[in-house]
Amino acid sequence: MIRKIETDSPAFGHLTAVITILIWGTTFISTKVLLTSFTPIEILFCRFIIGFIALNIFYPKRMKIKDRKHELLFAFAGLCGITLYFLFENIALTYTLASNVGVIVAISPFFSGIISALFNKGDKPKLNFYLGFFAAICGIAIISFNDGQGYSFNPMGDILAILAAFIWAVYSFITKKIGSYGYNTIQTTRRCFGYGLIFMIPALFFMDFNITLDKFSSPQIIANFLYLGLLASAACFAIWGKTINILGDVKTSVYIYLVPVVTVITSVIVLGEKITFQAALGIILTISGLVLSELKFSRPCPVKVRNK
Repeated sequence: MIRKIETDSPAFGHLTAVITILIWGTTFISTKVLLTSFTPIEILFCRFIIGFIALNIFYPKRMKIKDRKHELLFAFAGLCGITLYFLFENIALTYTLASNVGVIVAISPFFSGIISALFNKGDKPKLNFYLGFFAAICGIAIISFNDGQGYSFNPMGDILAILAAFIWAVYSFITKKIGSYGYNTIQTTRRCFGYGLIFMIPALFFMDFNITLDKFSSPQIIANFLYLGLLASAACFAIWGKTINILGDVKTSVYIYLVPVVTVITSVIVLGEKITFQAALGIILTISGLVLSELKFSRPCPVKVRNK
């Protein structure tokens, strides 16, 4: 008999985290296809426009803000999670190797742990979290440097990647804070998208942004934009917010370790690339780090000695 999983249970939270990462880990294929006709800023803006429209169609109910101070949190979340994170990551890729960015961005869970330790009373990471982080980062480094590029230090690119990782941790922390106010997840995601798009507009003027309708003539282009906009943006950001509400920002963030693992496996399945011993070792280390970070160690119950 199949046991029903409650939508607010930890099991459901872990399931939604895995689903989200599976989708985010495969977006590189769609992005790679679109980069032949579009610039990174064009892809970024279009995918979130599609996501914003989709969320409005799916759940058109107007959002009622309970406190004006909450509006600032929505704006800050949109600025961090939508605008700054993706801009910093994309700009970092123009200065440094993709392998550098892949490893550096994956340190976001470590920043989540630090932020949680500073501001949260009941969600502080334990020693196993940091041991798992070390194992996962080693695994991700092995996967990322598997193409033979190695690591090439570039101050500008690497600093931007570190900032992207930190900003995503801040976004996750804010998302958890917003979740505690009892708003609908789709509405909160939609509002964050709206602010993210507004903050993105100034960047369109000094970055290479030149959208024309003829660029959307190919069904393949449209399909990839729909995948990024509907699934990777609208659905996944809403699900990620729900997951943070269930598991907390620290436990949810460690699933980011799996993104390069999914990317490698997808490359094998879709692009026909061969998985090397080095990549396999990296996958094992990364997954081990994730499991170690999520483990709970219970304290032994003290033995009560009866007085004679």
